[in-house]
Amino acid sequence: MRRIAAAAALVSACALAGPAQASELIDRNAGGVRLAVNAQGRALLTYRAGGRVRRVLAWGAVNAIPPTRGRRQVEFRLDYSGGSRSARRRVWIGFRNACGPYDGPPLPWLVTACKARDGSYWAVQSWQRMLPGRGERATLGQRAWELRLAHWTGELPQLEVNLNWAYRRYDHLFGRFTYRGRPVFGFRVTPRGSPLDSFGRNLYLDTLDSAYGPGWRRESAFLTHNGSGAFCYGLFPHGNRPSGMGKRYRATIIGPGVTPDVVWEGNAPGPYNRELDAQANERIRALGSKQCRPN
Repeated sequence: MRRIAAAAALVSACALAGPAQASELIDRNAGGVRLAVNAQGRALLTYRAGGRVRRVLAWGAVNAIPPTRGRRQVEFRLDYSGGSRSARRRVWIGFRNACGPYDGPPLPWLVTACKARDGSYWAVQSWQRMLPGRGERATLGQRAWELRLAHWTGELPQLEVNLNWAYRRYDHLFGRFTYRGRPVFGFRVTPRGSPLDSFGRNLYLDTLDSAYGPGWRRESAFLTHNGSGAFCYGLFPHGNRPSGMGKRYRATIIGPGVTPDVVWEGNAPGPYNRELDAQANERIRALGSKQCRPN
């Protein structure tokens, strides 16, 4: 049990993530969302939040660049001035939508999407990013549904997740996050695991019907590793909180740059299997991350 406690302490110290802002975040707890894109490639989001109608103009970014020191990731230019009457007269009333029906790949947490005249895609997604870990009760702010905007061409980011066992007892997840064949990661983080640059990405892990209670509950959030884009996480007990092992797991991660957010979902691995665990350990070695070690 000493080895298990040490491993749990390492995850707690290095993997739990706090709030992190990203260029795709538009607002929270929005309803009645409408998306329009004009022939010049500017997107107009109209929605209701905080008891009033809001209008946000977004432009200037598509896809993502690989992690690069000394640069910022691509990000939208955002204009929130659409709430004023003068702004509506000047810009919003004359805005003409040229975005057609969406025919791109299926997207998780989708609110609305369309295909622009230049062939690129725009999409709005919404999900609860800030839920507390270990199944703790969420405050009103932590329960907020974030409204997130994406703009991309070509392939989507790829989230690879595998499952095996830690110490033959606890469910264990590992994998890699990539975009166009290259790992997605950041260079600087806080001690609690929050990115300090525009490249870092946290993976938000939920567990279904666990000791935390029925339904989906947030287990934790943790970073992809510098250089490899890999991650690994064991569902150990933490302090007075039980193991969050559930029937299924769901992982959500914010796409790099302004690409869509990605979700993986799969069943728990079930009872320990020595042969399958050995195969999984070979895949862990292939990740190339010093932080992910075979059991």
